[in-house]
Amino acid sequence: MRPLLEVANLAKAFGGLVAVDDVSFSLARGELLALIGPNGAGKSTCFNLISGQLAPDAGSVRLEGRAITGLSPRRIGRLGVGRTFQVAATFASMTVAENVQTAILARERRVFDVFSRAARAHRTEALALLAEVGLAERADAPASTLAYGDAKALELAIALAQRPRLLLMDEPTAGMAPGERGALMALARRLVRERGLGVLFTEHSMDVVFAHADRILVMARGRLIAQGPPAQIRADARVHEVYFGSGRLLASPAG
Repeated sequence: MRPLLEVANLAKAFGGLVAVDDVSFSLARGELLALIGPNGAGKSTCFNLISGQLAPDAGSVRLEGRAITGLSPRRIGRLGVGRTFQVAATFASMTVAENVQTAILARERRVFDVFSRAARAHRTEALALLAEVGLAERADAPASTLAYGDAKALELAIALAQRPRLLLMDEPTAGMAPGERGALMALARRLVRERGLGVLFTEHSMDVVFAHADRILVMARGRLIAQGPPAQIRADARVHEVYFGSGRLLASPAG
């Protein structure tokens, strides 16, 4: 079966700084794939090359065999790639349901009448999405009143409203309490299985990564230095070396 996402020989430099150097990997439907590495490893640049925020100097990105390399983020989104961000991106002045309804209208390319129609259009679909992320009871609350963990869940519902095949999650648990982190990633994992999505996520919390990822990619100085299931990455000497003092986070729970 063809991979959902295929990244081949991706490269990007900024002047004399090589941020991404010959990176290749694939992602299957139903898979939760983590991209980790120390600060400056090239994770964010790689993420932005896939999502269309940046154009690569070399290499290719394919979505179920279709080349999406260098396309605009909007075009990539319409082809089935959703994204969440480090800081929850919601409309604070709208209700929770209206945020999701607005995303549905955008999916249908009816952005011109978002504000006049969001309060009444596609409410049934929006409520169903909110139920999936545990926010149905807050549907008519202003988004500004949500706790941060709930705001991240709302952002996930907004991304799902685009009906993505691939979901890119940039630091999904940033700023969240430990309990909230686990709950959000457990939710993402359930949605991956139920919807047959593929998820690529960057994350600094090693607890989240090793608890929820099916496979892990490790970058350092722009290159992939390791990839595999969590147990393999946990035992990889190169990964321990790159993280230096982070060995404690990579140690097995029994250790």
